[in-house]
Amino acid sequence: MQSGFNAYAAASKTAQNVQSPRELEAGLLLKAGARLQMIVDDWAGRSGDLDAALAYNRKLWTLLVSAVIAEDNPLPVEIKRNILGLANFIFNRTFQIAAAPEPAAIGILVNINRDIAAGLRGR
Repeated sequence: MQSGFNAYAAASKTAQNVQSPRELEAGLLLKAGARLQMIVDDWAGRSGDLDAALAYNRKLWTLLVSAVIAEDNPLPVEIKRNILGLANFIFNRTFQIAAAPEPAAIGILVNINRDIAAGLRGR
């Protein structure tokens, strides 16, 4: 999945010229959520893609956590704590889903990504 990070870096570099960091993050969260949702929608045909989609989502959230805990991040401490708690939930749920895959368990990850993306976009 190293190429996923290269793609992220390239998209990030290109998008910085066009999008704000918040828009980029929102777009990537929506992309990760859409990947997971496609698997849920076609479980019989796409369940084999689950590990890669979960890994992508986990890596994306790892990058978001890195940005949140950066010393120069201006977010209030309470918001940082909330995001870190949410990330912890996502990481735990990801491992649970990987251990016992079922479509119903994936929806919460999709919803969280969508909700955070909407917040980043100011909706």
